Amino acid sequence: VTNRLLVKMALAAGAARVWGPSRGLGRASLQLLRRLGTRGLAVSHPQRQQEQHFSSLDDKPQFPGASAEFIDKLEFMQPNVISGIPIYRVMDRQGQIINPSEDPQLPQEKVLKFYKSMTLLNTMDRILYESQRQGRISFYMTNYGEEGTHVGSAAALDNTDLVFGQYREAGVLMYRDFPLEQFMNQCYGNVNDLGKGRQMPVHYGCKERHFVTISSPLATQIPQAVGAAYAAKRANANRIVICYFGEGAASEGDAHAGFNFAATLECPIIFFCRNNGYAISTPTSEQYRGDGIAARGPGYGILSIRVDGNDVFAVYNATKEARRRAVAENQPFLIEAMTYRIGHHSTSDDSSAYRSVDEVNYWDKQDHPISRLRHYMQSRGWWDDEQEKAWRKQSRKKVMEAFEQAERKLKPSPSLLFSDVYQEMPAQLRKQQESLARHLQTYGEHYPLDHFEK
Repeated sequence: VTNRLLVKMALAAGAARVWGPSRGLGRASLQLLRRLGTRGLAVSHPQRQQEQHFSSLDDKPQFPGASAEFIDKLEFMQPNVISGIPIYRVMDRQGQIINPSEDPQLPQEKVLKFYKSMTLLNTMDRILYESQRQGRISFYMTNYGEEGTHVGSAAALDNTDLVFGQYREAGVLMYRDFPLEQFMNQCYGNVNDLGKGRQMPVHYGCKERHFVTISSPLATQIPQAVGAAYAAKRANANRIVICYFGEGAASEGDAHAGFNFAATLECPIIFFCRNNGYAISTPTSEQYRGDGIAARGPGYGILSIRVDGNDVFAVYNATKEARRRAVAENQPFLIEAMTYRIGHHSTSDDSSAYRSVDEVNYWDKQDHPISRLRHYMQSRGWWDDEQEKAWRKQSRKKVMEAFEQAERKLKPSPSLLFSDVYQEMPAQLRKQQESLARHLQTYGEHYPLDHFEK
């Protein structure tokens, strides 16, 4: 028995030398040494065995599940123990840099790309929204008011970083130079759609630009993104994953599971929450009682920050630093971007039923990310009213040309309903395919088959 105890003492001492106190194992190792040493002496020298008494003040918790101190007063922790998390920003609403040391000092060319990506997205939104209202496409979701969160974060990433979006991140693809034609092809579900017409409009995806195809169910992308980040870590790929979601999706169980897995597996991932005030019609006052989403990060052991989502430079700075550290340290980060959804949730929603016109107008006129960046550019002589007018005209022309081309193209062949799932088609699926073929052969005159590719 004594020999076994001496071996354990040696192992504990070795652990203390290797890990040291910086890993939180040094104290535990020393305590183990003391305990084992006391027991070892008791076995070897029974005559020396003595009881040791500790005062309650010296008694430290040894529970493995938490790091804490004992207290002798009954007290529940208040829910606002983490409250009033500050909002990091670089520019004020007039586009003036508040703290010069936080100015990212981006070159004019890059800032112009920020602005043109944001305004081109805005123009595309207006045209596709109207096209849905005219019955030309089935569905659409605008990005009004949230353009700064998309472009600021996308610009801070490496082009090979993997993106998992929710459904309101078209600006990320826009910044990565996803062609206007492909935006339109997807919304029209035509023969050139990368998804072969199988998805609802705005469910974009592009393997070439490392943008995972969007899925409608809320928050399913969060644990998937964590798995991808863990794979990147194991492959030592020097890349990160960024996962976008809204504050409403953060109430889903998948979000909590994803946060915990990312923290415990130490995954290089950025959780990017767009807190835009509403989850369809549910305001944040009914969505949660804590201090937003950033307050949840510390509970999972995740480094977190809250930023002004209408300040494209604040978003850029936060995402760039989070990316740098995620790669270098293999750990997750949570960014909560505070913004406002100016448009309806989607073309299936009428937001006037649950919020006032005055509220929407305030954010549209007084604190819009596009106007804030325009003020910044104008103050530096990089942009003026003539350039604005010319660009608006040019961008609308580009969008309309892509729109008209996409509308004229045929729809994909109905046979594609059955492909790209199984390497070898199962008998049951082949039976359904044959049944559809017979049906169309018999009743084809009742379908607009001339609109579909043969």
